[in-house]
Amino acid sequence: MPCSGWILGRRMISAKGYDNVSTVDSTQEGRRDFLYIATGAVGGVGAVLAAWPFIDQMNPDASVLALSSIEVDLSPIEEGQSITVKWRGNPVIIRHRTPKEIEESKQVPIVDLPDPEARNANIADGAPATDENRVVDGKEQYLVMLGVCTHLGCVPIGDAGDYNGWFCPCHGSHYDTAGRIRLGPAPENLLVPPFSYLSDSKIRIG
Repeated sequence: MPCSGWILGRRMISAKGYDNVSTVDSTQEGRRDFLYIATGAVGGVGAVLAAWPFIDQMNPDASVLALSSIEVDLSPIEEGQSITVKWRGNPVIIRHRTPKEIEESKQVPIVDLPDPEARNANIADGAPATDENRVVDGKEQYLVMLGVCTHLGCVPIGDAGDYNGWFCPCHGSHYDTAGRIRLGPAPENLLVPPFSYLSDSKIRIG
């Protein structure tokens, strides 16, 4: 049985309202923690909302997206003629090849090519660099490729070089009539971009 002194002390504490001291402190601490968490969460949301205009302005606008693909009419390009169009800031060479150019390209053995891969974005990776694999949909008269030397990015000159195709004046890379590297420091064939035929005389690049 508790002693009378303990009971008296207990009553004095109760009378002074000390029984609830620890409960009140815990509640106050819990409220402060909640306020800190809520304030931090609101601040984080505010920071994201404030930053959104800056993030959004980095997205490409409609005019840039429109240039991600271009359509080209091939009908004005005469046999033996090349044109250059711009796609995504890069020159794209479109060549209407002659039967002689096509035949010369077909006669080249794959083993004679420094780069044996077609580098054609429209067919499977690693496909051999045959003349047929350098064109699309069997339309062998039209050669479409990026006009960027695969060595250091210079623009090669058409109807030039030792193989009657393209020649890079910067460091002397020679490409044949299918745009395949034949001589010089360029490590790869000129790249064929993604494109498709909308009709027999119109293509969409990109």
